[in-house]
Amino acid sequence: MKKRFTTYFQSPLGIVEITGTDTHIASVNFVIDEGESSESLPEIMVQCQKELKEYFAGERKEFSIKTKAEGTDFQKTVWKQLIAIKYGETKSYGDIAKQMKDINASRAVGHANGKNPIAIIVPCHRVIGESGKLTGYAGGMWRKQWLLDLEGNISGRNPTLF
Repeated sequence: MKKRFTTYFQSPLGIVEITGTDTHIASVNFVIDEGESSESLPEIMVQCQKELKEYFAGERKEFSIKTKAEGTDFQKTVWKQLIAIKYGETKSYGDIAKQMKDINASRAVGHANGKNPIAIIVPCHRVIGESGKLTGYAGGMWRKQWLLDLEGNISGRNPTLF
C-alpha cells in the first residue's frame, strides 16, 4: 500500500484538506479545522495546492493533476461524467443519467455525486437540479453558489439557491 500524505491550505471558502500518494490525489475536501500536515510532500501534492490556488484566483479553468478516487464502478462512471462538465457550465442529474444511457438513474447519479471525494477538481458543484435550482453539496450550499459564481455560469442556466 502506498504511503498517504495530507496537506492543508486556506482557500476563500475555508480550509481545504488534500490527501494523496506520490502518484495521485485521493481527496480534496473542505474541513473545519486544520489537522497535521505531512512533513514532506511529493510533487503532486504541491502541484495540487498550486492548481487549486490558481483556480480560486480565477487563473485556472482545468486541472492537470492525476486523481484516483475510491468508489463503486457506478460512482466512478458518474465522476468521469463530472470531469467532462466544462468550467462555467452546469448539468442536471438527469442530463448525466441520459449521458449514461439510463434516464431512470437521476437519483443514483445524485447519490454518487454526493459521494465524490475530490471536490472542485471533480466538479460535483456543477451539477444542479432539473429546475435550475441548486441541490445538495457536501461542502455547503453557499460554497456551491460561490464556486458557480466564480466560474461565471456561462451555461446560461442561472442556478440559484432560491
